Amino acid sequence: MLNLVLFGPPGAGKGTQAEFLIETFGLIHLSTGDLLRSEIAAQTELGIAAKKNMDKGELVPDAIVIGMIKSKLEAHKEAKGFIFDGFPRTVDQAKALDVLLNDNNTPISAMLCLQVETNELIDRLLSRGKVSGRADDQNQSIIENRIAVYTQKTFPLIEYYTPQGKHYNIDGMGSVEEIAGRLKAVVEKL
Repeated sequence: MLNLVLFGPPGAGKGTQAEFLIETFGLIHLSTGDLLRSEIAAQTELGIAAKKNMDKGELVPDAIVIGMIKSKLEAHKEAKGFIFDGFPRTVDQAKALDVLLNDNNTPISAMLCLQVETNELIDRLLSRGKVSGRADDQNQSIIENRIAVYTQKTFPLIEYYTPQGKHYNIDGMGSVEEIAGRLKAVVEKL
């Protein structure tokens, strides 16, 4: 089974490249944001618990998110693999995910980390903001802060996956097709 964690700063093209990886390798997209919304809409036990936290403006506890991921994995036992989007965000989450996946003999195959120069990220996000209308893509100081927060939060995860031989930096500069080609070359070697 191929289990990929896709990382990259805001504007790196994670969404576009995740779609390419899903289509190319027959993976199931596992977005924690989508999972939370669908569990809440379905009014599952986990969704109700998550909503209580969200309604108070609190983060959803890791145990609830891991429970949702477990449900998704169990619902797709036939899957060729999963691409994790938005999770893990901390080392504790990565460890909890490893326990869950190792219990199912389906460990993380790789953490793919899109590397894009800061000026390029800012340009991409400002351009996207003109089209999307997203306020967080229209203010350069907010964008710079988002990139800084990503860097701070991601570094410990890189340190977690590197000794396991699972961290791969991918050059995220160039055309969508060039970046997709680099990702494909790495994934095919796994």
